[in-house]
Amino acid sequence: MLFPATSTLGIFTALVAAALIGLGVRRVLPEEHKAQETVQLVQLVNGMLVTFAALMLSLLTTSAKSSFDIVADDFHVFASDLIQLDSTLRAYGDEGDQARALLRSYTAGTIASIWPHERRPPGDYYPKDISPKDVTENIDDARLDQMLNDVGKQVRRLPVTDPYHQSLRSEGLEQFARAMSAHWKLIEEAHSSISLPFFLTLAFWLFVIFLSFGLIAPHNALALVTIGLGSILLASVVYVIVDFDTLFRGFIIVPSQPMRDALAHMSLTN
Repeated sequence: MLFPATSTLGIFTALVAAALIGLGVRRVLPEEHKAQETVQLVQLVNGMLVTFAALMLSLLTTSAKSSFDIVADDFHVFASDLIQLDSTLRAYGDEGDQARALLRSYTAGTIASIWPHERRPPGDYYPKDISPKDVTENIDDARLDQMLNDVGKQVRRLPVTDPYHQSLRSEGLEQFARAMSAHWKLIEEAHSSISLPFFLTLAFWLFVIFLSFGLIAPHNALALVTIGLGSILLASVVYVIVDFDTLFRGFIIVPSQPMRDALAHMSLTN
């Protein structure tokens, strides 16, 4: 798994080092290697590498942003499923209160677990000792899974006294099934979409490009500043890509607001 700060610093360091190596090699090259024809050849190859690298960066950005948007949208769907289930249990009456309380506790525990760096839901009605999920590799928690399963058991045990309550229980079971499906879909989706070998290959291409820049760059301050700015720009692009890919950590995270809205709905009194 890649980390935004580490990846950004690594890319920036590698690009600056590559340019400095190229500048150092240029100083010791014989004059015949600095002929115009040689420089044009290096520029031609460099242009090809730049095109491929730009394409790969574009694909990585699209892939990471797409995965981020899918997870964010699915949290909206999951929160909506939980709200519908809570509304059905509310309509059921006093018999549904136990399942509602368990569903509310599950929702609050999920918020505290997946978004540990944000404000925790107030109150002591949910377990506070659930391990925070600070990585994207696994947002699943066995205790929270059991709580959600217990909600389903409570819905199945609801007493049926008339056709109205029979209809409500059937709706509740369907809504619970949709919520469970959305729950496991999110767990399967919350993984890194960036292949580490692919990322390292791209980093190597960028290293070669900046090495070539150093080989053909003139020895003046403007050239050095330009190379430095290029390194910063590419490092920032890598930061955005990896930050999108981490989902729940960094500056760009999947918002918790849908789940908080669901919790607020569940906290309403009849």
